[in-house]
Amino acid sequence: MGNCCSVQCSFENFLLRGWDFIVGHANYVCKLQQTLPTLSAALQELRAQRNNLLRQVDLAEQRLLKPFEQVQLWLSKAETMITEAEKLIADGPQQMNNLCLGGCASKSCLSSYKFGKKVAKMLQEISDHKSKGAFGKVAENQPAAPVVVMPVEQPVALESTIQKVWSCIEDEDVGIIGLYGLGRVGKTTLLTELNNKFSTTPNDFKVIWALVSKDYDVGKIQDRIGGNLGFSDDSWKNKSVEEKAVDIYGVLLNKKFVVLLDDLWKRVDLKQVGIPQPSQTKGSKLIFTTRSLGVCGEMEAQKKIKVECLEPEKAWELFQDKVGDEALNSHPDIPNLAKQVAERCGGLPLALITIGRAMACKTTLEDWKYAIEMLKRFALPKMENEIIVFPKRD
Repeated sequence: MGNCCSVQCSFENFLLRGWDFIVGHANYVCKLQQTLPTLSAALQELRAQRNNLLRQVDLAEQRLLKPFEQVQLWLSKAETMITEAEKLIADGPQQMNNLCLGGCASKSCLSSYKFGKKVAKMLQEISDHKSKGAFGKVAENQPAAPVVVMPVEQPVALESTIQKVWSCIEDEDVGIIGLYGLGRVGKTTLLTELNNKFSTTPNDFKVIWALVSKDYDVGKIQDRIGGNLGFSDDSWKNKSVEEKAVDIYGVLLNKKFVVLLDDLWKRVDLKQVGIPQPSQTKGSKLIFTTRSLGVCGEMEAQKKIKVECLEPEKAWELFQDKVGDEALNSHPDIPNLAKQVAERCGGLPLALITIGRAMACKTTLEDWKYAIEMLKRFALPKMENEIIVFPKRD
């Protein structure tokens, strides 16, 4: 008796499960007339959300920001879903043609069931994905490059000086290096060459360049350094000098750095700027340029390297290159006059380059004699933005 009851219960459960299975299958088929239009609408909304996010990412990239990985991942998944949903909608008319009995049955039950199930699943996936696509921010500042390569004129006779400085960089006992010499002798070119050399030579330095100049302003120096470290938003720029110094110090203390300071006219207080002493971080370097050997002492440079003027032969080669053959060959006496002009430049590369360019269009003896006279009378003429300015001829 007990066995009969057990068999009956099992049979009833089997029937119930079978009925649920049939109803579930039929449900996917019966709802196709609703779910397909709903999927089409959901697809439109997903496309719109995708397009809006893409526009935000494009704007961020134009501002040199880096999109978040989760944003890129969301967009990638959205593209996949859009493709799959478009295929389902394209197959919809054929599946709808299979329906009969008011849409509650199908001429191809298995095919319609599978299709209806895919549509329902896609609807749920799109709904879930849309809810995850609300991003407050889509991008962040790009990680600062270890070295920002800078444009530079072809260096003239600086190879040996570059090598001398590089030997000091490789010496872990040397932390502060001062490069000194006359104005226009090529100190900035040398510093730029060193900066770029870090990008082509295997090393683990974070290289930072900052112009100091005669109007020494701590805040401006901090902004230039901060830009290299990723501190570039307005909120950081509005911080006080003391707050910026704390931020810069906190980052550099945990890095092996090279700070390149160009054109020092007096001692720079490293603590006030936020630059740790190189000795605090093993192997870090501070390299600066100045016209004064005294500033090298004030900055406690462990190596002081003089940037020398060009030898007469090198100076003449550079000057010839900038003047050009057309002007030099325009009269037999001009080469001799040109040598006198070159000598008056005192071996200073910038003077040779600037005056050489200015004389490139001078083809009369009078122009060259006038240039020599001006150089005798006024030493080197005034240069404005690397354009030679001679007093006007009477």
